[in-house]
Amino acid sequence: MAKLTLRVDFGPGQAVGPGKIRLLEAIRDSGSISRGGRALGMSYRRAWMLIDSLNGTFRRKVVTAQPGGERGGGARVTPFGLELIARYRAIEQRSHKAAARDLAALRRALRR
Repeated sequence: MAKLTLRVDFGPGQAVGPGKIRLLEAIRDSGSISRGGRALGMSYRRAWMLIDSLNGTFRRKVVTAQPGGERGGGARVTPFGLELIARYRAIEQRSHKAAARDLAALRRALRR
């Protein structure tokens, strides 16, 4: 199987790839960094570090968090974070379409 994986590098330590986008989607769906991370099999610390990295990469935050407490806190993917997801998925979709023929040729060339 040949699969195209897309990662957008902006500079040293500044990148967006499938893992960070899946995490953003999980946070969007769960309303929580810890639940989003758990859904992907990662610790809260790892999820928080990835979100902190994204928030530090862009001028606008991608996730805002409410500290825990009586109501348990939570997190929200910002409008810019939703735009980031949509733009990444659009780039990914166009890239897959553009590479389909070449990937098929490489797939046929694989040793059985």
